[in-house]
Amino acid sequence: MAKKKDLLLEIGCEEIPSRFMTATLEMLKEEACKLWSASRLTYDGMVTLGTPRRLILMVSGLAAQQQQQEEKKKGPAAAAAFDEGGNPTRAARGFARSQGVAVEDLKIEDIDRNKYVFAYKRMEGREARELLPELLPALIQRITFPKPMFWESRETRFARPIRWLCSLYGEEPVLFSHAGVESAPETYGHRFLSPGPHACPAAGDFLKILKDNYVLADPGERREKILAEAVRAAESLGGEALMEEELLTEVNYLVEYPLAVTGSYSREYLRLPREVLITTMQSHQRYFPVQDGGTKELLPYFITIANGVERFTDNVRKGNERVLRARLADADFFYREDLKASLENKVDDLKNIVFQEDLGTLWQKTHRIRDISQILCRSLGLPREEEEAALRGAFLSKGDLVTSMVYEFSELQGIMGKEYALKAGERPEVAEVIYEHYLPRFAGDEIPRSPAGAVVALADKLDNILASFSRGKEPTGSQDPYALRRQALGVIAILVERQLSLDLKSLLNQVYERLRQDASGALRDREETVERVFDFIRQRQKYVLLEEKIRYDVVDALVNSRSRDLYLISQRARGLAEAVETEALQELLKAYTRVANLAAKAPPGAAPKEELLLEEEEKELYRACRRLREKGERLLARGDFTGFLEEGAALRPAVDDFFDKIMVMVEEEDLRQNRLALLREIRDVFLDVVDLGKIVAS
Repeated sequence: MAKKKDLLLEIGCEEIPSRFMTATLEMLKEEACKLWSASRLTYDGMVTLGTPRRLILMVSGLAAQQQQQEEKKKGPAAAAAFDEGGNPTRAARGFARSQGVAVEDLKIEDIDRNKYVFAYKRMEGREARELLPELLPALIQRITFPKPMFWESRETRFARPIRWLCSLYGEEPVLFSHAGVESAPETYGHRFLSPGPHACPAAGDFLKILKDNYVLADPGERREKILAEAVRAAESLGGEALMEEELLTEVNYLVEYPLAVTGSYSREYLRLPREVLITTMQSHQRYFPVQDGGTKELLPYFITIANGVERFTDNVRKGNERVLRARLADADFFYREDLKASLENKVDDLKNIVFQEDLGTLWQKTHRIRDISQILCRSLGLPREEEEAALRGAFLSKGDLVTSMVYEFSELQGIMGKEYALKAGERPEVAEVIYEHYLPRFAGDEIPRSPAGAVVALADKLDNILASFSRGKEPTGSQDPYALRRQALGVIAILVERQLSLDLKSLLNQVYERLRQDASGALRDREETVERVFDFIRQRQKYVLLEEKIRYDVVDALVNSRSRDLYLISQRARGLAEAVETEALQELLKAYTRVANLAAKAPPGAAPKEELLLEEEEKELYRACRRLREKGERLLARGDFTGFLEEGAALRPAVDDFFDKIMVMVEEEDLRQNRLALLREIRDVFLDVVDLGKIVAS
């Protein structure tokens, strides 16, 4: 048997945007796995590596040959292939000859009660060395990007132009052509320190050759070097580096051979708010700020990661200091200018900014958020002081959008609002609301810590969602220009994590009515809009619960119930997930299934009449239903959902007796409808809380 070998594919190109890299390397591996599987090529392991200038696939122990394949071909009917004595006919011999098998190797099998002749052929696999020149260009063609470029032809798309291709199977070059580039057993090193080309005699030598030429191809190794370099540099400055994970990932795909370079800025800029300095350094310049290890106060230093050109360190430092100095000078000017007027005075300037077409200005939205916040405060029973903080914070919430600082640094909205509110003498709890009402900003972000902040955050997000839906501007597929999915997830996170229990659909109706007061054009029908928004948010909650690894049928059972309380749905989903395998719940499911099958035939809105219950079994089921409703309400009121399910399971004997002794579909119309109404009422006791029909019984 031929020996396995390692495979290397390197796609060298101009610098790929760092934001593409993580997903692209995952895609490269995924598509390679699919292609290898479809090609019947086995392997021991597979990894993808990459830098800004190269995507690398390394397959260890790739089989030298495809796996054998058995092919099955259907022939004539058995009756036509063999005579009465079992001897092959001309038809059998002709079929065997066409398939390249001996006639005695033909097999007879049944298909739909008819017998047919089949030929089985074992096909030897092709050698990997023959297949790879076909597979590798096909693999490259499968890689897609959010914004591809055309350069060699309209059929060739890639993130950036491909400049070289290196591929080896063991020590043997894999020769192919793609995008006008011919593959060759050579690679390229660091653009400035050791450009190359450099010969690569074998796939196993590749990573060492790159490292010898100042390229760390492994993102994990590069990341560790960045961390080590940053820690060393920060210690030399008497502090510690602020290493935000997102920025670390971005920087990792900006360099091939990391080298930390320190820089400084004037201490006078430390009077600026901490967030301004950090945003300027991290978001705009890709620097790591430096802070005191004890006090955590910022120090007037930064760390930038250069691409390994040590002899240019001074030039790198001076250039970065010059750019940062200009940035901070602008920020300092904006800050001083913004402080010349109070945040409250800036609210009037929102009259000049349109919120959405036909839905007024941001000034109107500010007042709308305040009114919705008041509705929420009273629905949730917030104390007077919390309500006052929420209403004042809502009024000031958008004021910083017209400041010079936020105009230049949009990431600071809310942050600067809080800062300017404190400078203007607003109460700290009001200033906190201004910051918190944007939370959470992304998945995993913090949620508002204060009740007032949570209320205004909900008001703002629900207003944004209703505003878009009321004008038919809903997310479609991957398009979500107003980030409504993110805001819906924010609503869910706030309600669930802060344990806020409220009727969401009722609230959405009130938000719609308040929105309509500011509308200058026609809006979509209220009932339709509210229903679509409620379903939109509920589907996001389904996604959240599934991400928690809760069974899909359990999630469906709660999300599709009649409950409008997202917090309770979330809590009950976890409780039902724990109870679903218990004997009590299985008993309940059996009882519920018998009831629900006939309950659907009951006339809408019909209630059972006690005087029409003639038999003892139906009277007992009626009494059991009343007990369940009364006791169930008490159990649910104190949050005992498991107790409610256990109480429901106690219906089983009464349900069984009813169906054993009572004929539901009798000829007498009033008796039949009354019995159906009784079953419907039992079903509705559960459906108001959980749709047990969605649960898959064990």
